[in-house]
Amino acid sequence: MGKEYRAKSFKSGNSVAIRMPAALGIEPDREWTIVENDGEFVVRAVGEQRRKFNIGKVAGSATGLVPLKPEDRLFESRPLRWDLLDGSEPA
Repeated sequence: MGKEYRAKSFKSGNSVAIRMPAALGIEPDREWTIVENDGEFVVRAVGEQRRKFNIGKVAGSATGLVPLKPEDRLFESRPLRWDLLDGSEPA
């Protein structure tokens, strides 16, 4: 069994919270599951934390992009699968 720590519960909004000791090395904003069994609580971390995407590192990095010209937006028509649902052959 590991080292034992003491913590005190306190009111936080409409909930009751328990401050976890820093010595446990728990990072902030982590998600947890709590299971109550006959008055004992088991606390477990939920999976890996999702990495947050930092748009600041990407913004402005694609400097060679230019808007499409109207003539580049034209496409030749071609038969599509859903056009052939009536059993006809492609033109």
